Amino acid sequence: MDFTSQELVRLRVAAGVDPLWETALSLHLLQNRTAPLTFGPWRREVGAALRRSGLLPAAHDLMRLCPDGAYFPDFLTPGRGDADIDTTLDLLLATPRRRLLAELTRLHAHTRGPVPPGVRLLADGCPKALRRLGASLRAYYRVAVEPYLPAMRAEAATDRARRADAALAHGAEGMLTGYDDLPGWEYRQGRLSAPYPVDRALLLRGRALTLVPAFFCVRAPLVLVNESLPPVLVHPLAPAPGWLERRRGAPAGPTAQLIGSSRAELLRMLNHPMTTTDLAAALRLAPSTASRHASVLRDAGLLLSHRQGLRVLHRRTRLGEAFLDGGLG
Repeated sequence: MDFTSQELVRLRVAAGVDPLWETALSLHLLQNRTAPLTFGPWRREVGAALRRSGLLPAAHDLMRLCPDGAYFPDFLTPGRGDADIDTTLDLLLATPRRRLLAELTRLHAHTRGPVPPGVRLLADGCPKALRRLGASLRAYYRVAVEPYLPAMRAEAATDRARRADAALAHGAEGMLTGYDDLPGWEYRQGRLSAPYPVDRALLLRGRALTLVPAFFCVRAPLVLVNESLPPVLVHPLAPAPGWLERRRGAPAGPTAQLIGSSRAELLRMLNHPMTTTDLAAALRLAPSTASRHASVLRDAGLLLSHRQGLRVLHRRTRLGEAFLDGGLG
């Protein structure tokens, strides 16, 4: 991917994880064995939850529509990381019939299997079929993605802060150079190279590129196949193995009762230093509320705050670690 100076100026970073991109990528993870240390526990937990809720048949239908392969339809991921599930589903349901037909025809040219009757209705733009798809995606999202949003948002907030620091220090090119820490990624002299699954050049043609962080993206980036659509580059957040176990170990019971559930969750998120703005976005709190919570935790000796340039970063203290671990005997 080559950038002109105009395209570098127009580069933007999404506000956070995108609900339908994460839904599609999580469906891929359920179909493969990629990153077993990081996502194996999540697969087992979500598989059990889908069985309990009776959603396995719907999930299998979604996997056929969104296979882990060389192609899945662009209309399933209309967002750019700046909307909630209801807004992005509204965009999906408004997909023009001509585009539905073209993308679903292309999908089944790749899979070479019989086109299920429900997909034929969807390709025809049948309102009932579209509503059924929307309901299935929402139900699956509630089970497979929504319960993990705190961890996902914390990773995205940390990534966004790191990109912002690089952009402030070195401009847009510095922000792109920061992707060199991902395996196979490199930015040199206006060109960003990444380990895309097939040989592909993304042509921006002067348009603004949106960088979308994705929790369930593993190693390789993703872009939309249709080059006439607003360009996005979906890149992995690469959560560390054990993230699910840490989530299960979030303060609860007496600990949360002692300092409050919001403060307990805020403290748990500080695996990496974060700003008040990052914490507020991850926890869906007003910045002033997040600041008050941080102040209370700082006064209790559970976190430290220090200024870095124009920002104030918070991190857990050893006392805060012990508090989370239940080690305050």
